[in-house]
Amino acid sequence: MSEIRATTISDAAGTGPITLTKQSAAKAWVNFNGTGTASIRDSVNVASLTDNGTGIYTLTYTSSMSSTSSHVPNANCEESVNGYNRSATVTSSSTAHTDCRFFNTGTNVLFDGEYGYVTTHGDLA
Repeated sequence: MSEIRATTISDAAGTGPITLTKQSAAKAWVNFNGTGTASIRDSVNVASLTDNGTGIYTLTYTSSMSSTSSHVPNANCEESVNGYNRSATVTSSSTAHTDCRFFNTGTNVLFDGEYGYVTTHGDLA
């Protein structure tokens, strides 16, 4: 059996990381705080987070997706570390961003989630 160990895999020119274009790995993900001043805790391929009002956020990708039908964003949220009865919806009407909304599933009312998680699978442009 062979084993490969590496700390960095570079592109063909040796100047940067490889680009995932047709693989199944997530092309973007983010963990963010949606309360108070909304902020990104950590992310890959997410350039910014915009708070558009109670429970409504826009995540802008660093590298766009190839088309609106070539990527699938998935989201989850929590009101607090012990939160429950919450859901998140996402739409991908743009290759450059994803819109996310947080709802209390019991009342269907928008709320600012303390923990927001979005992962996007698909093809990069």
